[in-house]
Amino acid sequence: MLFIAPPLFGGGWGEVSAQGLQRGKASFYAKRFHGRKTASGERLHPDSLTCAHRSYPFGTLLRVYNPVNGRSVNVRVTDRGPYVRGRIIDLSWRAAKELDIIGQGIATVFVSKANTFVVPFLPTDEIEIPDLELETNDGAPALHPLWKDMKDDQMQEQQKTQSKTPAKTPKKGKKVK
Repeated sequence: MLFIAPPLFGGGWGEVSAQGLQRGKASFYAKRFHGRKTASGERLHPDSLTCAHRSYPFGTLLRVYNPVNGRSVNVRVTDRGPYVRGRIIDLSWRAAKELDIIGQGIATVFVSKANTFVVPFLPTDEIEIPDLELETNDGAPALHPLWKDMKDDQMQEQQKTQSKTPAKTPKKGKKVK
């Protein structure tokens, strides 16, 4: 009896290797599946960068690499499958186009979980922040807001207009009730 075991770290036959890398066949959804619901409940759109995978949770970003031409694409898991023996991932039409496997139909690819946390700038040296003096003098405009001055001016104007107008006195000969 002959027993053949898959390679332990080569990721052969679709198994996950120690580095989290899978190697296997990829296929893609035909455009006729446009609008159908996926297992996650989303509708399939041929221009979306989505895929079907058996084990990764929905919403997981995967990096799919085509070793023949060196192209790679990030896709989001929205469906379960593929259910064809020997295949590890089903890609949307757009993802397959990005990998340039439309003409072949099926291609050998490497699949790994994409690093979702990207540091756009990581300084190598410690940045020195200068000391700032935030002192003001007593006459600084910031200590006395402008709106308070405007309010005081309006109140003074109202008082002046009220003092200039004489109080109404009843005319002679008329009775005041």
